[in-house]
Amino acid sequence: MQVDRTSTAGEAQYLLQQVQVASQQLQKTQAQVASGKVSTDYAGLGDKVSVLEAARTAANKADAYQASTTIAVNQANLQDSQLSSLSDIANQLRQAITTSVANNDGTTLMSTAQAIFDQVSQILNTKDANGNYLYGGEKDATPPLNVTSLSQLAALPSVSAAFSNGTMKKSVMVGDGQSVQVGVLASDVATGLMQTLKDIASFDAGPTGNFAGSSTLTQAQSDFLTNEIPTSVAAATSVNNVAATNGFVYNQLKDAADNLTSMSTLYKGFVSNIEDVDMPTAISQLNQNQVALQAALQVTSKLNQITLLNYLPAA
Repeated sequence: MQVDRTSTAGEAQYLLQQVQVASQQLQKTQAQVASGKVSTDYAGLGDKVSVLEAARTAANKADAYQASTTIAVNQANLQDSQLSSLSDIANQLRQAITTSVANNDGTTLMSTAQAIFDQVSQILNTKDANGNYLYGGEKDATPPLNVTSLSQLAALPSVSAAFSNGTMKKSVMVGDGQSVQVGVLASDVATGLMQTLKDIASFDAGPTGNFAGSSTLTQAQSDFLTNEIPTSVAAATSVNNVAATNGFVYNQLKDAADNLTSMSTLYKGFVSNIEDVDMPTAISQLNQNQVALQAALQVTSKLNQITLLNYLPAA
């Protein structure tokens, strides 16, 4: 607009409107640069609000599932280490029985059995980071294995009485309607192993027992241990099977955790695309709006200075 004559009320009103528009645009871009957001309220997002909230809800849900799945991954990883140790222990018991029969010497068998019992007891009564018994199922406040010595185990009417764990294995939700069973019960993994130990302890306490004093096995001792070899093999196999299942569960949970992390990143990307400003563009727009406001103010100021007095001859 060329200002070379007196201004009118209409022109003044128009320029004031331009100043107001430029001022509003400048405030908007200043807020965007300061906050990093397209808008600080829903009104500024228009029809994108529903998509934004859906993406944000999905991201929060993925984060929640990912957090619980990560805890389950850590539990499965801990169980993997312990079940591997139990597998080795079960094989040690099998080897101890086999060696006693092969060497016709039972003098070290009971000391080995006691050491194995102590290791098994320690593993089965492991607590997690929250102080709950890892292999207790829903009864995670009670020690899953309730005997503390071979003599106590031998005195039980049945090996099942040695276990106080529950029957419900813990699971974790890894998605809507998707759960993975991560818990392992003490009785499921160690019944066969404890049965073998109970058999040995009960026989040793009987009239034909006393392995510690038998540098040469009697026929009864040899027959008993020979019959226990298949039992010890079955116990080791049972532990190995539980360990293998736990390893599968660990891999399943690890894949789920990785997938949830990817989904969370994807949804947060949607949210960012909607509500976050492109900072270089916002700064460029801020500079343009500053220039526009300055120009509008200058034109308005110049227009207000032009009156008929500018054209009257000097007195």
